[in-house]
Amino acid sequence: MKIFFSGIGGSGVSAIAGFMADKGHKIIGSDRAFDKNPNHHLYKLLKSKGIYIVPQDGNGIDSSFDFSVFSTAVEHDQPEFLKAKSLGIPIKTRPEYLAEIVLDFKTIAVAGTSGKSTTSGMLAFLMQKFGLNPNFIGGGRVKQFKTGINPGNSVTGSSDILVIEACESDGTIVNYKPEHSIILNLDLDHHSIDKTAMMFETLIKNTADKIVVNADDDNIKDIDIKDTITFSIDNPSNYMADNIVYKPFSTDFSLKETKFSLSIPGRYNLYNALSCIAILSEMGIPIKDIAGVLHEFKGIERRFDIHLNDGKRLVIDDYAHNPHKISSLMQTMKNIKEKICYIFQPHGFAPTLMMKNEYIEAFTENLRDYDHLILLPIFYAGGTVSKDISSHDIADGVKAKGKSVEVVEDRGMILQRLNDQINGYNNYVVFGARDETLSDFAREIADLIRSA
Repeated sequence: MKIFFSGIGGSGVSAIAGFMADKGHKIIGSDRAFDKNPNHHLYKLLKSKGIYIVPQDGNGIDSSFDFSVFSTAVEHDQPEFLKAKSLGIPIKTRPEYLAEIVLDFKTIAVAGTSGKSTTSGMLAFLMQKFGLNPNFIGGGRVKQFKTGINPGNSVTGSSDILVIEACESDGTIVNYKPEHSIILNLDLDHHSIDKTAMMFETLIKNTADKIVVNADDDNIKDIDIKDTITFSIDNPSNYMADNIVYKPFSTDFSLKETKFSLSIPGRYNLYNALSCIAILSEMGIPIKDIAGVLHEFKGIERRFDIHLNDGKRLVIDDYAHNPHKISSLMQTMKNIKEKICYIFQPHGFAPTLMMKNEYIEAFTENLRDYDHLILLPIFYAGGTVSKDISSHDIADGVKAKGKSVEVVEDRGMILQRLNDQINGYNNYVVFGARDETLSDFAREIADLIRSA
């Protein structure tokens, strides 16, 4: 087939485009980010895979395409959408097309408002280790899947198993009909908790076989679910961790009298690992075999990425962007370092407005008296949007609770001040979603501190 992908630079779209290219289809795509930055690392990587990249101006689309796939971030008044429509080329959204792909495989859908990328990547990695040859379409880039022609967010395997990150953001998760489903957690993110709960209920009803859920999550308990396989840290479950030792950058624990070691830190990542252990065990993989390889998983890019750690100084880059993720990240950091400077960039004006109070609560609960929070301007990816909130609104709420916070409009100002006003902070956490340049910013901070 010949398929056009508009918005191919997005994590979810690039995963499907790469997956279909590896399956032997002809892929052509565009992205406004590539138009602005031809040196974008993903631009070069997709081209090396044999994907042809064109400007996002409509000229790359003609009647020869079997269908087109559009990122939900691409507006319907954009030239490519109008061109595809005028030529009568079938138009599908990324999640609509993913729902079609799901039907062709024995799919394991990983859902939840936090942890989907890490869990789906971890599960696919472990399945590879056990020779199950899974297919994988994720949102995050698995470090051990990365190659010169693979960003790490997809794998083309030889089996009929497919692991996907089932995102609820645009509501199309209700169209997935997987073999098995994992529900990691339920909290405020793209939608209200009640609305997301309804979507998860539909996914569960559409699941043919095993349903794995977090027995510690109070919001999940309100969902009407029967015949589940449960995992937990606190409450009784089918797969309950005990003898837990949280180390700065790893976690040791036991499960069913078997010792495990996880090479990524935090309580939240332990939950992710427990869900993988549960589904693999239910699929017939011995617990001891899982314990033998779990420690080999190195994680996902921009999920607790360490740019500097020399014992005295630490610089972390992370994707945390909703209140639940932010709280999990900060709670983990509190077990690692004293006196931390957090640098957060909210993404999207509508999500920030919806979660403003929860952002304020997450920061005020987790900032210690000697911590400091810097808020960057809200990340704007383009398109039509109502800009009726700013980072100052969050800062004002956090400041009213007596915490140390400020808004800095320009990242360069932070770099200039590293040895001035915020001198004394040796530990930095840069976090936020979608904007790949945050990783570069964290790297710049690390380089400046290292050379000081």
